[in-house]
Amino acid sequence: MSKIDRREAYAARLLRKTFSRWSARLGAAWIVLLALVSVFAPFLANSRPLWVSEGATGYSPLLRALTVTDISWLAAFFAVLVLWSVPLRLGKRLGLLVGVVVLSALIGETLIKPPVLVVYEQYRTEAGDFDTVIYPPIPYSPRDYLRDQGDTGFLAPGRGHWFGTEESGADVASRMIHASRVALSIGFVATGIALFIGILVGGLMGYFSGLFDIIGMRIVEIFEAIPTLFLLLTFVAFFGSNLYYMMVIIGLTSWTGYSRYLRAEFLKLRDQDYVQAARAAGLPLRSILFRHMLPNGVAPVLVGASFGVASAILAEATLSFLGLGSVDAPSWGQMLNQAVRFSSFNWWMAVFPGGAIFLTVFAYNLIGDALRDAIDPHLSTVDA
Repeated sequence: MSKIDRREAYAARLLRKTFSRWSARLGAAWIVLLALVSVFAPFLANSRPLWVSEGATGYSPLLRALTVTDISWLAAFFAVLVLWSVPLRLGKRLGLLVGVVVLSALIGETLIKPPVLVVYEQYRTEAGDFDTVIYPPIPYSPRDYLRDQGDTGFLAPGRGHWFGTEESGADVASRMIHASRVALSIGFVATGIALFIGILVGGLMGYFSGLFDIIGMRIVEIFEAIPTLFLLLTFVAFFGSNLYYMMVIIGLTSWTGYSRYLRAEFLKLRDQDYVQAARAAGLPLRSILFRHMLPNGVAPVLVGASFGVASAILAEATLSFLGLGSVDAPSWGQMLNQAVRFSSFNWWMAVFPGGAIFLTVFAYNLIGDALRDAIDPHLSTVDA
């Protein structure tokens, strides 16, 4: 093994081994494509023109109508680009990223006042009043039901609508693009909540052991006995569907597996020489747990997290398929439901949303498998 390889950070070495496999690269390519589509969704599918001009004056109706959600996604995207090149620890990068998103959302809530009622037909009727009108690639918003164009329900894919239309007349391609935000956000936020709780509880149980471990394991068993799907169904029945509440519930009920993984690793690491040396040096508990032990025991947790994201996406898709998902935001599961709800089978309502769900879950599984193989010392190869 070369000197460069020895100096290579553990995280960088792990990523290099993971993405040396074509399966992981293909999975990551799909996730990156999905992320780009989610960030720039309003610029890809929107009934509002990108630019209109009359004579020497012009403006962008699309930019004027950006919502708080749009601003938050754009802020998160550019924050990731900046933080990727900054030499900071992963924890600080994640903290800064969350801070940027929260700050942009608070500023957006203060400054942006979206209209209560939007009439999408006006942008088509007023198009002839301008000299230049530039539309997005898909000139339909996800909630544009095309009432000015007659009966547009369940139109098959064609030149006007690439993926066809759904029951209400909305363009399926536009709704799929905007629904990618729901899939990504619920996967990452719910898994992030579960990781935070699981790492905290599992690390403390594994380090202290004894009575703390016994009490912690009983709490873990209690949460493992809670059926996530039935809890979501009950919550929706009493309080209505809300995407943010769904994220929190999935995160609060899926942390137990991560805590078990980290507990087992910490029970093994707590007697290692470097941990004993850190104790003897008088380092604070926070430094011993999260700066010295966690990097050496978090690998199995990361493998579980990749599958946890896929599970959260499937849970949201299942609720939406049952008609209990978010009403305001478009969802792949909600569109998939329309393929089987009527007497006639509309194949495009099954192929495109179902294919998106399959490819997204499959991509996370590919990355998880590659990460597991990179972590397993019996499967990793020794560099010459």
